[in-house]
Amino acid sequence: MKKKKRSTISEVKRLEKALEDEKKKSDEYLNRLMYLKADFENYRKRIEKETHETVLLGKEKLIIDLLSLVDELELALRSGRETENKQALMQGVQMTLKKVYTTLEREGLSKIDALGKSFNPKLHEVVMKVPTKEHNEGEIIEEIRTGYLFRDKVIRPSMVKIATSVGVTS
Repeated sequence: MKKKKRSTISEVKRLEKALEDEKKKSDEYLNRLMYLKADFENYRKRIEKETHETVLLGKEKLIIDLLSLVDELELALRSGRETENKQALMQGVQMTLKKVYTTLEREGLSKIDALGKSFNPKLHEVVMKVPTKEHNEGEIIEEIRTGYLFRDKVIRPSMVKIATSVGVTS
């Protein structure tokens, strides 16, 4: 009986030691997990901040480009008030508009080519249907307002007049 009792006590001590070792391992794993969680949270915040700063830098660059265009338009207005030569004023405004398009294209904007094309509801919005025999059904015969793509995504569809068969109007 004494031997059995000693064996049981020895087994209990061994199990207590094993339990204590497992508790230490568990505490160590929990501690590592807490550090990893904190590291991940810091990483997430850093990435969020860097993304925000990148967006702001992109906006700042675009604004700087647009400010030079504003300067040119203001100069054109001043010149227009001081000159009788309206053709020179028109040329200045056309040059400025060309620079606007160049700036926007550099940022990823492109015009939707509509005139003479077949109507595409993903790119065009019909504002009028014109009965005609001179054009194919659904052909765009006039562009009312230019549409634009930003990096291949439609951000504004073209407003168009399309040809329909004679006898069909809207």
